[in-house]
Order: sequence, then C-alpha cells, then structure tokens
Amino acid sequence: MDASKQLEIIKRGTVEIINEAALVDKLKKKKQLVIKAGFDPTAPDIHLGHTVLLRKLRHFQDLGHKVIFLIGDATALVGDPSGQTQARKVLTREEVEANAKTYEKQVGKVLKTADKEVYERIHNSAWFSKFGFEHLVQLAQRYTVARLLERDDFQKRLKEQKPISFLELFYPLMQGYDSVMLDADVEVGGNDQKFNMLVGRDLQEAYGKEPQVVITMPLLVGTDGVAKMSKSYGNYIGINDTAKEIFGKVMSISDESMLTYYELLTDEEMKAVRAMHPMDAKKNLAYLIVKDYHGADAAAAEKKSFEDVFQKKKDPDDAPVKKLKGGPLSLNQVFDGSREEFKAMGIDSRSKLLSLLGQGAIKLDGEKLSDANKPCFIPGKRALLKIGRHFLNVDLS
Repeated sequence: MDASKQLEIIKRGTVEIINEAALVDKLKKKKQLVIKAGFDPTAPDIHLGHTVLLRKLRHFQDLGHKVIFLIGDATALVGDPSGQTQARKVLTREEVEANAKTYEKQVGKVLKTADKEVYERIHNSAWFSKFGFEHLVQLAQRYTVARLLERDDFQKRLKEQKPISFLELFYPLMQGYDSVMLDADVEVGGNDQKFNMLVGRDLQEAYGKEPQVVITMPLLVGTDGVAKMSKSYGNYIGINDTAKEIFGKVMSISDESMLTYYELLTDEEMKAVRAMHPMDAKKNLAYLIVKDYHGADAAAAEKKSFEDVFQKKKDPDDAPVKKLKGGPLSLNQVFDGSREEFKAMGIDSRSKLLSLLGQGAIKLDGEKLSDANKPCFIPGKRALLKIGRHFLNVDLS
C-alpha cells in the first residue's frame, strides 16, 4: 500500500501527528517501521481505554509494520507524573510484575502476538536493570531541568507549592530513553503523553539517531461520560468483563460518547454510523465490542437478550438468585442481606440505592417501588427486582 493510503488509515482517530511529513517520508523510505507504545502495569487488567492504543498498533501491524509492546516494568516503579496533581504511589516490584502478567495474557485479544514479523514484547527493565551511575550521568546531561519543568502539570504543582520528586523529573527521560534503545520510528500514546514522547524525539537526536514521529490518541471517556476511563474512577469496561457486562455497560453510555467509541474502538465507516437510529447504532456498537472479546455467538446472544428484556419487556431467564431467610422484608432489609449482589449492580451504598428509588429506577415484579422500608418481599414467593438495567431474583424462605 502506498504512503498516502497508509496515512489515511493511520490518521483515523488521532489527535496529532508530529510531524506528518516526517511520517510520510518514513513510509516512503522504509518497508517496515518500528512502532513503539509503552504500557506501565500500574494496575491489573486491560480496559477499553487501553485498547485505543492497541487498536492503533493493530492498524500498523495490518500495514506490515513491526509493533513493540513495551511493558514499562521499570518506569512503573517510578510512576508517570502526566496529569497528576501529586506524586503517584510508588509500587513494589512484586505488584508491578503481577500486573504485567495480566497485560501479557490480554494483549493478544487485539494484537497479532503470534506473528513475530510484526510483534515483539519487551520489558524496559532489560536495560534499566543494568543502568549504572555512569549511564545515569550520560543521560542526565542531555536534558535540562528547565525543559522538564515546562510541562503543564509540573507548573501547576509549583504554583500550588506541591512537591515534585526527582523520580518524577526522571520519568520523561526514562520513557525517552526507551525510544533510543528501541530505535523507534514512531511512538503512539495518549495525548497526555505528548510531553514524554517529545522528550523521546530530543533524546534520539542527542544520541545521534533519527527522531521518532509522535502520534497522540484521545483518552477514551468512561461510562460516566465525564472522566477518562479508569479503574480508579469505576467507569471502565474491562476486556475480561463478561459478555453481559460489556454489552450492558456499552448500552449505558451517552449518545455523544457512542460516536467516539465507534471511531476509536471499531473500524466502522462513520458516515454510515451517523445515518443509523441512535438505539440501533448503540446496540450495534455493543455487539461489535462483545464480538471482539467474546465472539460472534456471545455478541448475538447478548443483543437478543437486551432486546427481549428492554424492548420487548420480557423477564430475563438468567437473572441471578439471592436466597434469604425471614420475611416479609423491605428493600432496605434485602439490601442489607445482599450487599455483594447489589455491588455487582453498581450500588455500593444505601444512599445510592435510595437515590435510584427516588428516580423511579427500581421495580419489583414490574411495579415501581417508592418506599424502602415497606415490607414487600414475601416468604415462599420469588420476586424479580429490577434496578436500572440489572435484575436480581429474591427468594425468601
């Protein structure tokens, strides 16, 4: 494929390419580029936010280029200061290694990990574990503190008189040095990584190498439609979530977020997507994402289940069952005896339960509940509790 056609595929969903002319030049000169993306295993498991970068790497693989999936097991010990208002918690080696194992198992759901012509997995501890003081001196002299302190998040913390550790200053140099060691032609990262990736360009030049092209990608908004997708915010969709969980979570996102999800998480033609009815488009999106991680049969089954329950108003056949003793019981009493089940439905506090009750989002056998203290669960009768898009059968004995 010629450079212009490759560029059209590469540009989908990107925020910025620094610089595009250099990328075209590299595509014309080299049959196979080295594409780098680093992932610090600071938390277990991969969510859809991570797959924005993975899918862009897959585009490069499909074009015949070699992707390096760099596991930042050394940089994770330092902690990326990007977007942070204070220093990150320093992880132990054991925590980092445990998290890294989950990444290695899951990345193959997006990338061609079996094809060594277009994939290589590397840990940056391969060079940093051998990094002596002399190497540190050589690296440190190639960059100034003034340049490092130009980054917005450091400037903000300085104004607020919040501390910045030497480790945090060293992080961009470590990420940049990764590019030196890998001879990266292109680095792909979230747009919050722009500063770090530009440091990589500077360091490559300082070491006498051709500077990499930097491609920034948007940060995927989570299911709340506000903050970036993150496990710490509880607004994530994990690629190891069940098919039912993924389908339900995708159906809960806003119509505005849906178009972004289509652009970043699928290869669908956006003109066709915009022509669809919003409900049909969202069901199709949920189907496509479930299909990617659980297969076409599971995706079709979840789509049918959703249509039966939420559009044809059929009761679900596979709702979980909670058995309790005593009764009659009120909603508050059922909640007290079913904390784990309610937590799985996204309700981790009584205040959240009462808020949903006030919104009319809780039904018992099809009838809206309005009083959390009224005994309405009867012994000897199975009752179907519906909260939002979640269901729970309650059996009293």
